[in-house]
Amino acid sequence: MQKFTRISSIQEFLLSEKRKGRKIGFVPTMGFLHEGHLTLAEQARKENDIVVMSIFVNPLQFGPNEDFESYPRNSERDSELAEASGVDVLFLPEAEEMYSGSSVTMHVTERTDVLCGRKREGHFDGVVTVVSKLFNIVGPDKAYFGLKDAQQVAVIEGLVRDLNFPVTIVRVPTVRETDGLAKSSRNVYLSEEERAEAPVLYSSLKDAEILIAEGESDPERIISHIKNRIREETNGVVDYIEIYSFPELREITRLQGEVIIALAVKFQKARLIDNIIITKTQEEKSNV
Repeated sequence: MQKFTRISSIQEFLLSEKRKGRKIGFVPTMGFLHEGHLTLAEQARKENDIVVMSIFVNPLQFGPNEDFESYPRNSERDSELAEASGVDVLFLPEAEEMYSGSSVTMHVTERTDVLCGRKREGHFDGVVTVVSKLFNIVGPDKAYFGLKDAQQVAVIEGLVRDLNFPVTIVRVPTVRETDGLAKSSRNVYLSEEERAEAPVLYSSLKDAEILIAEGESDPERIISHIKNRIREETNGVVDYIEIYSFPELREITRLQGEVIIALAVKFQKARLIDNIIITKTQEEKSNV
């Protein structure tokens, strides 16, 4: 595995590889790698000649009261995990290398005022800025993003469409524990009792999927069912349960086409998020 810290060096190397006809898969991360990141790399390994991973804790996507300085970093451990997952090229730039000037800023106007983005003003502006720079630096054929953070996927798909980046965004399913709980570094903050309750989040989403397959298409009734299960079977506090078109993230009154059902639940020391994305076709029966 080759490592680069300078933009000019990695660009020169990857341009040479592209001239040889090699396809590049790209996995952007902020490091402190976990199984979710490694699944993205493994998927990229199956579909490309060269797998590039970036590790960069992007200061632009942290708010003034968020944990940029304390965000976990372990480049040595990350390098070992990346190489073991089939990464060929690791890009480890410093902030000074990525942001040598600030004459251009980016602002996302859609898909950000719902779900977690509602409380993180400016977060996705920082995301699209760094992702745009990384796409220009790496020049990937495909880029891999996990659906655990489905709102980020939606925003990046909008970015690629609007700015005509010649890259295919590959959605990778959420990595889960055997009981269905979405894997997250925050799961360690759950008490033993909360950890036993937490799989109800995904189970309630799967209940909703069954309801929809049976013909339910009213978002409010689906949300009510999920909320009742979580309140009755956990000690968590519901932050939100929302249903939108996907990836547009627009409000809907009836389920049709691709939709996301997403939730966030607060436990004592952890806030967990999860979602499912389903497609409801006109041919499916509906309870009208």
